[in-house]
Amino acid sequence: MNLGAPEIVLIILAVLLLFGYKKLPDASRSIGRSLRIFKGEMKGMKDDDVRADVRTKDAATTSPVPPATPAAPAATGDLTAQLSVEAAEAEARALEARAAELRARADQARVADGRG
Repeated sequence: MNLGAPEIVLIILAVLLLFGYKKLPDASRSIGRSLRIFKGEMKGMKDDDVRADVRTKDAATTSPVPPATPAAPAATGDLTAQLSVEAAEAEARALEARAAELRARADQARVADGRG
């Protein structure tokens, strides 16, 4: 089914008769907005799928890190190493809490946008 020049001219005339020349820019603008929103939603869904795949792969391939034993540095008499291990553990806990908070805020934003 090939559209030639006469068919295209007839389609344009039909559109002009239906909408009028004054409403045509508004109609095309709203169609453009709708397509932009649709494209953004599709990209968001694709990103969510990729993130979910990465999360499941990471969970399947990574093993949990065993907790550091503070007794090992103390046994060698290195108090500085023991303090740095404890500080690193505290920092890791704080970062995990922050990451959980950010994930929750992102989920709330997704629900508010209607994508959740």
